[in-house]
Amino acid sequence: MTLEDEWWDIVSKARVGQGLSEVQLAHKSDISLAELHALKTGKPEQHVEEVGAIARALKLRPDQLRQIALQQWRPLPTPPLMQVETIRGDIGGYEVKGYIVHNGGEAVLIDTGYNAPAMLAFLERRRLKLVGICLTHGHVDHAGGIDQILAKWPVPVYLGTGDEPLLEWSPPRNLLVTPFDGKTIRVGDLTIECLTTPGHTPGGLCYKLTHRGQPICFVGDTLFAGSIGRSNPATLYDTHLESVRRRVLTLATETVLFPGHGPATTVREERAQNPFAGGT
Repeated sequence: MTLEDEWWDIVSKARVGQGLSEVQLAHKSDISLAELHALKTGKPEQHVEEVGAIARALKLRPDQLRQIALQQWRPLPTPPLMQVETIRGDIGGYEVKGYIVHNGGEAVLIDTGYNAPAMLAFLERRRLKLVGICLTHGHVDHAGGIDQILAKWPVPVYLGTGDEPLLEWSPPRNLLVTPFDGKTIRVGDLTIECLTTPGHTPGGLCYKLTHRGQPICFVGDTLFAGSIGRSNPATLYDTHLESVRRRVLTLATETVLFPGHGPATTVREERAQNPFAGGT
């Protein structure tokens, strides 16, 4: 599976997050604006030194950015997990992933995958009882369709502080839960722990658990394989980096990370390969 972000997407996220114009980035990178624009559409293998200069100007890891630019890195495939189902949706041609964690006849949704019908169909087919909807954040591609799900299953909806205004449709007040850091949610014999990770949005959350001895974490758009989500608003960029470096990448190295877009990865690979992971 291809990475969610190309190298220029990474550059754009870092540039905007640091409040730099393209003119300022060119100046900090000691290249001309014309050269910078040529890099957008050109072949990065012809400009390896410039890619490194841009990375250093943005405080990204140069070698890791070069490897992504040259398409020399993909995360290793992760093992299948029997009690984790991936549900894929599509919003304007853009793939999004939601997940169903189930155990002992119970289930929780990790985001909706913008595909509530597929979520509901899986629950019915497997005869699972839904006990909660865990939203990593409030954007529509991750939360769209909760009204359809709650019409069938009026369960708690977990959403971080400050993200309710992002919802396309707000659930009833008695079902909306703002979890504190470390709050646990039971699903059969499994325990899911809430991890506050603001940055992509003000109330960003990740959800971690151990599945048959394998630690896993659902990271939404906090982190992608080789990248991060866009900081919304951009003033949250430093907070976002702190969440990635000090919250997610300090988990056990073997932890499998399931993002909202793109391939799964691991803490080990992201510590080694993510251009944003400096300072971990």
